[in-house]
Amino acid sequence: MTDHNDSNEITDLSPGSLLTRRHLLMFVSVAAGGLAATLVGLPLVGFLIAPIFRKEPAVWRDVGALKDFSVGHTSKVTFEDSSAIAWGGEDSETAAWLRRVDEHTFEAFAVDCTHLGCPVRWEADAELFMCPCHGGVYYKDGKVAAGPPPHALQQFPVRILNNSVQVEWRKLPPIARNGPCPGHAPTNREVDA
Repeated sequence: MTDHNDSNEITDLSPGSLLTRRHLLMFVSVAAGGLAATLVGLPLVGFLIAPIFRKEPAVWRDVGALKDFSVGHTSKVTFEDSSAIAWGGEDSETAAWLRRVDEHTFEAFAVDCTHLGCPVRWEADAELFMCPCHGGVYYKDGKVAAGPPPHALQQFPVRILNNSVQVEWRKLPPIARNGPCPGHAPTNREVDA
């Protein structure tokens, strides 16, 4: 039995001899591919998670002149939605129910029922907000009168500026099933209770 080395076998296994030109090029290619994937992927990840941290701006919108609203009257007002996309068309408008309580006090209620978000309508003769979807009923101050709604209608802040009535539009938070309504300003009776 003769002991000989085949010319195709690698006999030198020292660490310096294992790094060949092929291994170096493969390492550089994988590193460059990983860097390129990271550079492309970071903006994508940022795009996907940015809405979680972005707050929608609150914007004051003119809804009419002070003289256009009479005391005790509730009317639907429309204004531009500041979070809408530029090409949204009619979707860029939103609405609120505006009620003039006295000479200097207004209440603006969201048009969405707190049950499932159907639009409520104002019934002037009964002085009630009615939801056509599941029979939700609200008093003129936005509190629940009957039906399945878990909370009062959400409200927007209202101010009078230069004889113009303005509603502060902001994206209203979703209604929680338990706990106070996040968009309803408590009245004196609710605070004392």
